[in-house]
Amino acid sequence: MLEHSGAEIIDFSMQHEKNEPSDYSHYFVANVDYHDGKQGLITSVKTAINFIHNSEACAKLRALIVQEKPQIVHFHNIYHQLTPSIIKVAKSLGCKTVLTAHDTKIACPSYTMYRNGHTCEACLKGSVWNAFKYRCQEGSLFKSALLSLEASYQMLAKNYQALDVIVSPSEFLANIIRQKLPHNRIDVIVNGIDEHVDRKGVEDGRYFLYLGRLSVEKGVATLAQAYQESQQLIPLKVVGDGPLYSELVANYDNIEFLGFQSGDALHTLIKRCSAVIVPSECYENCSMSVIEAMAYGKPVIGANIGGIPEQVREGIEGRLFDSGDPDSLAKVMDSFAQDQSASEIMGKQSRQRLENKYSLARHQHTLLNLYQELLSEKAL
Repeated sequence: MLEHSGAEIIDFSMQHEKNEPSDYSHYFVANVDYHDGKQGLITSVKTAINFIHNSEACAKLRALIVQEKPQIVHFHNIYHQLTPSIIKVAKSLGCKTVLTAHDTKIACPSYTMYRNGHTCEACLKGSVWNAFKYRCQEGSLFKSALLSLEASYQMLAKNYQALDVIVSPSEFLANIIRQKLPHNRIDVIVNGIDEHVDRKGVEDGRYFLYLGRLSVEKGVATLAQAYQESQQLIPLKVVGDGPLYSELVANYDNIEFLGFQSGDALHTLIKRCSAVIVPSECYENCSMSVIEAMAYGKPVIGANIGGIPEQVREGIEGRLFDSGDPDSLAKVMDSFAQDQSASEIMGKQSRQRLENKYSLARHQHTLLNLYQELLSEKAL
């Protein structure tokens, strides 16, 4: 998108077998395997240090910036491979620094603000050592301690404070980050999707659709239970894979589990559904499932949690229900299935919402305006 707008893009990443080809790959940082349980003590200590401050990433980014002289460095998901230490490297060399927060990592050492089947704000309201206290990382005392140590280091090093702007895709996430970084500039720039999707064949095929990971925090178990409580007026199709897949397939034979889908097959499923259901029980940021539904003019049944209510307004682009409440969801599903004309109207309004707020063109325009503003400040 940025290249099409005339910007020159310089890649900096970790090495990975799935990387796209890049002219800058010789600068990429070695991939650290934090899940290797067979490391010796010395190797484990070195790995732990890299998890908090990756000196190789700092050195290689410094060399790349000195050579290419970029005006802006925009960071995405840098936490445990490249580490936030690289922010100050870019800042020290005169670059404007922007970070997009794709999750709640800044407020929650384990990323999710979700624990034991419920949302958790322990580290937001209190010490980041709550992650260690509650063994938030896979129940492991060592891994959880490492997460808490890393979060403590970032606060002491003030790496995030070296950012010119933090971009949040939702107002909900922005408010969370403001509690941790009250003096940082935080701009809300919502996610975008290409509005020029092929909408041929879009119709109401009379079924509900879930697409996403089959895990507890995504609320798919609550969705399955809600469907049992509903009148089951139209079918429910579930797309995706995950840790709950086998259990759900074994226990709910009246739900169609389609496994992982992509490309034309996935798009066709979205085109023909009556509504996309997003039953999350964790703090969603700016759900791409919602935006994909909007692109095809489909209404959304969404959990009233996190950033979802910003995307789906009750009775306009869809319907909201109480997160984690199968009875609340069942009632909304029945209401949708019984009133096809209202669903059609909400579908049209959903597409309009995409064009007005969540299009890729609007995302590009807002992001480029931010870049230009930062460069104008630099010129002054």
